[in-house]
Amino acid sequence: MRPGQPADAAAVAALHADRIGDGFLATLGPRFLIRLYRRVACSAAGLLLVAESEGRVVGFVAGSTNTGRLYREFLRRDAVPAGLAAAPAILRSPRRVWETLRYGTADLDLPPAEILSIAVSSEATGHGTGSNLLRAALEEFAAREVPAVRVVTAEDNQTALRMYERAGFTRRARTEVHRGVIQEVLVWP
Repeated sequence: MRPGQPADAAAVAALHADRIGDGFLATLGPRFLIRLYRRVACSAAGLLLVAESEGRVVGFVAGSTNTGRLYREFLRRDAVPAGLAAAPAILRSPRRVWETLRYGTADLDLPPAEILSIAVSSEATGHGTGSNLLRAALEEFAAREVPAVRVVTAEDNQTALRMYERAGFTRRARTEVHRGVIQEVLVWP
């Protein structure tokens, strides 16, 4: 396991598309995801850790010490190329784009720091890679003196919910980032 670099963005984006393919961000396409994960790796507010096996990225965790700040930086620095890359998907789903941008503004009294995504390749699943990535991310948040971290996951994603709860997250609320998709909001510690 190691800190992710901008050069890891393509591998991370491919893993995201493969393992979180039903999520909204994956519909925006690989060029958008590469831009996003490059920004996460470059930003002072971002956190990207990757797990490798035989020189290949087999898992990652992406997070932010302040998601609003990270997204504002992404919009300021990457909006035009990312928007052009994602234009067909944006035109097909403008409501989902707005819901994503609006996310986090609801009055749920949540910490600004967040685990944005975790993905592990199919061949690395079942070996503790996701839990190890999560633990390393929480250690990095603690080293950056971040007092609390949130994560949002689908209410039916029992594997993720168990992993987060084992790591010390507690369920705080339910929300709908996208209309009709109920999600659990958990907070650590």
